[in-house]
Amino acid sequence: MDREDQRRYFVVGSVILEVVTPLFQQKIENEYKTGGFGSFPAFMNSQPVIHTLFHLRHRNSLCCKDKAKCRNHAALPLVYCQWKKMFSENPGPGIHNCHCKFTANPVQLNELDISLSSLILLNCCNLSQPEAEAVQLLRQNKNDYLSHNTTGCITQTEYNTLWSDLVTCVLRLDPSKYDSLIKIEHRPLDKSLCKKYFTFLLDLHQQIEEIKSTMENVHSSIQAVSSSITGLHSSVEAAVQGMDTTVIEMNTTVQGMGNSIQGIETSVQQTNDLLKELLQKGWTCECGRQIIIPIFKDQPRKHRKQYQIGQNIFYIRQKLFLQSLFNYEDLRWIPDVNMMDDGTLMFCLPFEYRILICNTDGSQTDNIYVEGEPWCVTAVNNSTVAVLVNTLYIYIIPCIEIYDITNKHKLNCILIPGLEIHGGISMMNNKLVVSCGCRLLIVDHKTGETEQTIETDCIPNSIHATGDRIFFCDRSITDQTMTLKMYSFSDNKVYIRTLSSSPSRITSLQDGSLYVLCNDGSIHHVSYDFKHRKKVKINNIEDLKGNSTVSYNTKQNKMVVYTRGNILSILHEKQ
Repeated sequence: MDREDQRRYFVVGSVILEVVTPLFQQKIENEYKTGGFGSFPAFMNSQPVIHTLFHLRHRNSLCCKDKAKCRNHAALPLVYCQWKKMFSENPGPGIHNCHCKFTANPVQLNELDISLSSLILLNCCNLSQPEAEAVQLLRQNKNDYLSHNTTGCITQTEYNTLWSDLVTCVLRLDPSKYDSLIKIEHRPLDKSLCKKYFTFLLDLHQQIEEIKSTMENVHSSIQAVSSSITGLHSSVEAAVQGMDTTVIEMNTTVQGMGNSIQGIETSVQQTNDLLKELLQKGWTCECGRQIIIPIFKDQPRKHRKQYQIGQNIFYIRQKLFLQSLFNYEDLRWIPDVNMMDDGTLMFCLPFEYRILICNTDGSQTDNIYVEGEPWCVTAVNNSTVAVLVNTLYIYIIPCIEIYDITNKHKLNCILIPGLEIHGGISMMNNKLVVSCGCRLLIVDHKTGETEQTIETDCIPNSIHATGDRIFFCDRSITDQTMTLKMYSFSDNKVYIRTLSSSPSRITSLQDGSLYVLCNDGSIHHVSYDFKHRKKVKINNIEDLKGNSTVSYNTKQNKMVVYTRGNILSILHEKQ
């Protein structure tokens, strides 16, 4: 490493941290004092400022005030950690998904880095065109030469043009800074201070991506070991008679491999926690984004009950005749039913604009009234559900609405252009999975951000996510196809399985295998690895018809099957 290259990096970093950042902060202070605000938080709480910044963080939102000034930006330069640093959501239900739900935090100006302060200057302050160009160029130079510079060096060629730009832009904003720039230009290298500045200036995004790639390889190794364990268990079961010693040795091997998996998963979890902490502290520039390293805890393990494909697993414990439950002479279609972890049932009633919460004995408990037609529902956690809704405004627009089922109020509304209302909705690693055109989207239910897009070459329907896989049906062509599809995160591929009829609903069991309901009334049991399938019968009855739903709850060990004849069957798992 050339010492002079390192010194040039130190000089440029010193200008950014010691001159440019305080200068940006001073410009913001002059702005809010000139505007008559007594403090920086008061300035941030003013309607024009919070409204502008809200739309730099949120897409597809209309505010209850100043709708004419709402903007839908193609890019969202204000990242989540910056928004969270500046604003907090007001407690209480609220009726609007807009800036009026937020209040500025008591943040001090000296807590703003160059990235955040430049966003505020460029979007919320009165700058002349030359000043705005100077702020933009200084911000860009910081990103180009420091944020992604993992060497801590700047060459003479880069420095020749960079230094000239720095001096020009700084003096355009404040001519009195000339002496400060000259002193810094001739500053000798201070290695300890340079190391500290390197930590402040480096964008961790690139390093996190490298760690992410490594951890994905770890997940692939975990899956390979899991497959080996499954194979060893099969061998153990086949060798039980007359081979006690061999069985003991093989079980010891399996136990050792299982312990190795647990150790790897612990390391993955610790790495994931560290990355989240770094990102939440805002140690990234404006191009940083939260990197998700999924911890696939739903993978089959040797302590999970393993089902034989096609075996009779469930028995019908009770039936509910929904016509009497809802007191309708002619009950209309119910597109989705799900069981919560506490055993209560969630019915989508699109023609009644509500979600019905019901006990398994048929006693009604409550309603969540929806601003539109609810078509699909999934549990986010024990007190929150996500609903696919056709909103009833001037135009019918599909959206995702998040509801608190305890207080019966809406927490969030997520608008996604092209969202498929009949595609289904599922949860995976605390993120929503939905269908949008020929893509699967991974969406943060809190922020509404789309964190990953997966191309599928078809319109995914009846989405169901489990472990590191997303299962869906293919309804992208006129004739319903008889294919079940699976996207695997481990190798980023889509797999296809042909069934005897068009699949319509999917649910997963304790061991990760699937029950797939088809339009001809049959139920197919499909193995977790997608290699084996077999039709199953429940109590020797196969009277399920099209437009039926099926849903299994792993906490309750119960499955719910709703048929077009308005009969809800609750099935218990055999012991």
